[in-house]
Amino acid sequence: MEDNLIVQEFLNYLNFEKRFSEHTAKCYGADLRQFGEFLVHRSDDSGSDAEPLSMDGHHDGPATAVATRPTIDQLLLRVDVNTVRSYLSFLNEKQYNKATIARKLATLRSFYKFMVKRNKLSANPVMSVRTPKQDKKLPRFLEYEEVKRLLDTPPTNSWLGARDGAIMETLYSTGIRVSELVALNMSDVDFLGEVVHVRGKGKKERIAPIGSSALQAIQHYMEFRNKRAQSNSNFDPKVLFVNKHGRRLSTRSVRRKMDKYLKIAGLDPSISPHTLRHSFATHMLNSGADLRSVQELLGHQSLSTTQIYTHLTTGRLKEVYEKAHPRQADQQDGEKTDNT
Repeated sequence: MEDNLIVQEFLNYLNFEKRFSEHTAKCYGADLRQFGEFLVHRSDDSGSDAEPLSMDGHHDGPATAVATRPTIDQLLLRVDVNTVRSYLSFLNEKQYNKATIARKLATLRSFYKFMVKRNKLSANPVMSVRTPKQDKKLPRFLEYEEVKRLLDTPPTNSWLGARDGAIMETLYSTGIRVSELVALNMSDVDFLGEVVHVRGKGKKERIAPIGSSALQAIQHYMEFRNKRAQSNSNFDPKVLFVNKHGRRLSTRSVRRKMDKYLKIAGLDPSISPHTLRHSFATHMLNSGADLRSVQELLGHQSLSTTQIYTHLTTGRLKEVYEKAHPRQADQQDGEKTDNT
């Protein structure tokens, strides 16, 4: 996309001031590129909204030259509420799901908020546009025995197996995001205090408790890691979880490793590393933890984000109850039908 200096300025702001992850910034950039392309096609279809110019730059008299095509930057700065609504209609026609449309709208909202902040616009054209109502989708989680089966899979007698075992133990024990896990440094693990120092979204930092099993797995991995580091000068001395070359692991690498162990364990291959975070939260609530504590452990800004896990635990309790008392459950369902 050409002539997109203000988009690049926004992406630089996300990268260097807000410290967003590279992946997140790329997603914002892709959303804005798509919106820019929509504006270009819309401008071409309707004809340029600039009037034809005469050679001396005046609008009176027959046109002998046509105004140059507006740049993407110019189109972005001309956007109004109706343009945004037209874009949402376009996305609906292309059959994007509601979650994707909501994300793209959030990108525009952030971008135009930045434009106002930098005095390029006087008002945010997206603020009055409502986010499409989302279908409630409950996060998936693993049962206790499924987690155990997965964690028991990596061969801990090799350094890569020990690393992978420590990774999955840490994800489940702390509930941290994969992006937070790969950002961990050696100094972030406090073995004595049994906590890890986590750098989360938006430069926010928190302390997450970690279980003894995960700490043992990390310690076991570090013994292998330190031996290899002695014979390989490429090893980054500060990074906790490294690849075979001694450099920081990527989130994609973690996903690939977990895919391998899911297959070995005979578990659903669609399970992701983030599922361990969902499992951590669900199991914490099942064990009696209060919602506010789980919110802090997960690093959620809003309690409403954490509340979705209460639906999981309530549904699970009901399922257990119905299995234990099938007749009573059937009777209750019958009473509900009679009262309807």
